[in-house]
Amino acid sequence: MNWVVRLITLFCVIVASGCASLASYTVTESELERYFSRQVESFDRQQLEAGSPLSMSLKHVDVELGPDDRDVVVLDLGGEVALSALAMRLPVALALKVEGAPVYSHQDKAIYIRRLKLLDSQIESPYFSGDLKPVTETAMKLVAQMLETTPVYRLDQNDFWQRQLSSVPMDIQVKRGRLVIQPARD
Repeated sequence: MNWVVRLITLFCVIVASGCASLASYTVTESELERYFSRQVESFDRQQLEAGSPLSMSLKHVDVELGPDDRDVVVLDLGGEVALSALAMRLPVALALKVEGAPVYSHQDKAIYIRRLKLLDSQIESPYFSGDLKPVTETAMKLVAQMLETTPVYRLDQNDFWQRQLSSVPMDIQVKRGRLVIQPARD
């Protein structure tokens, strides 16, 4: 009988420590960079399959979480946007630096970046020069559209702890270098 009490006590300790780990989940900058890069590839493939004349490829993604202890995510993106028209491909090298607020969607169990603000942009093209503001605005709209519909991170429903954590309403907190997803406080 004594071993039954010990087994029950051990089980309670294991469950309690498991619940403590459920208190939050942390996502790092490098995890966001990898996940976001894969999402952009998928988004571009879907756009091309849908017949969009615009394609987008990323050469680099740099994510900064909580700069200056603010609750924002800064995305430094470099790549190429190309317009395919009249059997020609017109590539434009593009570098955008945007900042936005991370938002957790309980329905999607994912993190999106919303309320975007353009911090910096550079555009180069061998096909045109002069005022490239219309190109920047178009590229920013494309990025904003992508971020509205494409998460920068999704909780893995194959992972037991992430699945359990995502079953309750969650809040997201920005810390320097990481996002902390935790149960919402009423």
